[in-house]
Amino acid sequence: MHTQHQRAHKGMGMEGWIAKWYTSTTGKNMGEFRNLAQQIASELPPGSKILEVAPGPGFLAIELAKAGNFEITGLDISKTFVEIARDNAARAGVQVDFERGNAACIPFEHATFDRVICRAAFKNFAEPVEALREMRRVLKPGGKALVIDLRKDVPMSTIEEHVDQMQLSPPSSLFTKLAFRTMLLKRAYTNDQFAQLVKQSGFTKSRIEQADVGFEAWLEK
Repeated sequence: MHTQHQRAHKGMGMEGWIAKWYTSTTGKNMGEFRNLAQQIASELPPGSKILEVAPGPGFLAIELAKAGNFEITGLDISKTFVEIARDNAARAGVQVDFERGNAACIPFEHATFDRVICRAAFKNFAEPVEALREMRRVLKPGGKALVIDLRKDVPMSTIEEHVDQMQLSPPSSLFTKLAFRTMLLKRAYTNDQFAQLVKQSGFTKSRIEQADVGFEAWLEK
């Protein structure tokens, strides 16, 4: 594990008003977080240790804490997100350990977690292969990582339909579509591109599936 990194993420960091806007926007999709948490919880025994990398406002980690008796940690590079996530967990009355840190230099020991999750953030990592290597390092033998993210080859028309279904205010909808068009799609990976990153990371078992506007990748140590 190395300790020096020039950049943790691509582009502008998610701090201040940007993080608060993102929290407000994604908070409208609580059903999606709840469903994913239920799916993950159903596959893990009580007491499992879960790490969410780049949890943002912490919605998924909090839903996981509600879904089962797990030891859950969230690691995010954004100071604002860590503060927001801690507040959200306190209001929800659940225990989640949200800490600040870099996905390419995860501050935990080898073989600590049963499951590692990264949702809607991987495309923003400046060192994607290092991030995958770190996810693998902190997994226990036989542990799995789940990476869910935007797919680069999704047509913009499909993105716009997806955003329209989020029922955002007109200004927020316009800003979200602009973010997809000018930043997020450019940073994203196709399934094949992500598979190439996985090959360099040390994961030997993987399954990548296409989903809506993105992909779901299951990686096993």
